[in-house]
Amino acid sequence: MNLRTTARHLGVAVITALTVAAPATALADAPIARPAPAGTSFSFGLWGDMPYAKGSDYPKMTRIVNDINGEQIAFSVYDGDIKDGSSLCTPDQYAGATELFNSIKVPTVYVPGDNEWTDCHRTNNGGYNNIERLNYIRRTMFGTPNSFGKVQMVLEHQGVAGAAYSENSRWTYGDVVFVTINQPGSNNNKINSDKECTDKSARVAADCDADNAEYKERDAKNVAWLRSSFDLAKKQGSKGLAIVTQGDPGFDLPETEGINERLDPSAVGMPPSDGYTNFLNVLVDETLYYSGQVLFVHGDTHFFKMDKPLMSNGADRDVREASGTILQNFTRVMTFGSPAVHWLKIEVDPSSRSLFKVLPMMVAGN
Repeated sequence: MNLRTTARHLGVAVITALTVAAPATALADAPIARPAPAGTSFSFGLWGDMPYAKGSDYPKMTRIVNDINGEQIAFSVYDGDIKDGSSLCTPDQYAGATELFNSIKVPTVYVPGDNEWTDCHRTNNGGYNNIERLNYIRRTMFGTPNSFGKVQMVLEHQGVAGAAYSENSRWTYGDVVFVTINQPGSNNNKINSDKECTDKSARVAADCDADNAEYKERDAKNVAWLRSSFDLAKKQGSKGLAIVTQGDPGFDLPETEGINERLDPSAVGMPPSDGYTNFLNVLVDETLYYSGQVLFVHGDTHFFKMDKPLMSNGADRDVREASGTILQNFTRVMTFGSPAVHWLKIEVDPSSRSLFKVLPMMVAGN
């Protein structure tokens, strides 16, 4: 079953079996939501990593959409993976995701995941070029400044609409600056070996060289977008900064005495995570000099988790160094994912010292 069938389950506009045209980013004539002023209490939703064909998720999508639409939230953010990692990266997948996001009654912001671009080189994904698929997403899903949804928000973007880095967005709501960053799974599109390059893949060496160049340039842009977002939060006196990406950057590393798994993940059978280390070190530095609360949201691993995993000595050094202390104003939240088709409701209370309250929303029947 594909996303064309998903649209029928959702009861929204049905995508025809021959859809190949670029989907519209936004619903025509949708009303625009106004941002809330500072001091406002509000809630927002987080979801992602669904629907997966291999997880038999399609019947569950009607229930989660109805559940999200039944709650009083200001907006929702979808943190990547519009399909599973073994299905084709064909145009109907992106069109189906557009229909899904536009079925949400509140503004919905989309963050690209690995399954819809960094993994498209896989032979079981159709053997596409990763960078071509990323550019396709930019053209078809980020062609206007607006969010998705039956009601939309106007977002600030790092790049020109439809072009490079237009997927990195930002907005302020109440006392919080929200920022989305294209940092997906599969080690952030960084390739470390010839074997990794060609394993179950249509890639050749030149493709992997291009992917690594793409990673390096995008990582620099992501860091710049992160730093400018902290600067904006400080300038506005915002009480919080919420950062949403897709890839699991391996916050749990290192946690083995005598081995820093981030520097040598193969020593403990872990996949590479060095594609996130530079970003995490900047995240540590910026959080240290920000007095507000930082909420870092990602998907990719499909298990709900909330913790405080960052230390003041950074991601590329041993967390057991005496100089390292826990970053008390930093909270990581990992969202549900297939086959656990549920979502998170985040309550924002500017009078609370923690600012963010995370509520798992378990969808009945899923």
